[in-house]
Amino acid sequence: MEWKIRNDLPIYAQLVDQIKLAVASGAFSPGERLASVRDMAAEAGVNPNTMQRALQELEREGIVYSQRTAGRFVTEDAAVIEEAKRSLARERTRNFLEAMAALGYSGAELLALLSENMEEEEHGRDS
Repeated sequence: MEWKIRNDLPIYAQLVDQIKLAVASGAFSPGERLASVRDMAAEAGVNPNTMQRALQELEREGIVYSQRTAGRFVTEDAAVIEEAKRSLARERTRNFLEAMAALGYSGAELLALLSENMEEEEHGRDS
């Protein structure tokens, strides 16, 4: 997994979002065992305590669970994974709408722009 750490948000929150995205997108499969806290922290280049905090938050949300001697695993609950996916989509949509409003786009202009871009994407894939 490629980790992207920025300076604009708490690191643990970024880790939560990135792991949640990996689960929602299928990069981590339901029931998959996660690497150890220490290994994940080393891979992400963060303090193990920070990774531990992120994983505890994901446990609280039900996205991962612990088995005392076997480690942490991705939930197999499809409803939890779907809700994580929807939550991420809502957050990204809100951010996008705020950015477009700051640029002065109206709802109608934004819909036209999205439609235009979607058509370009579809034609680009057909080529």
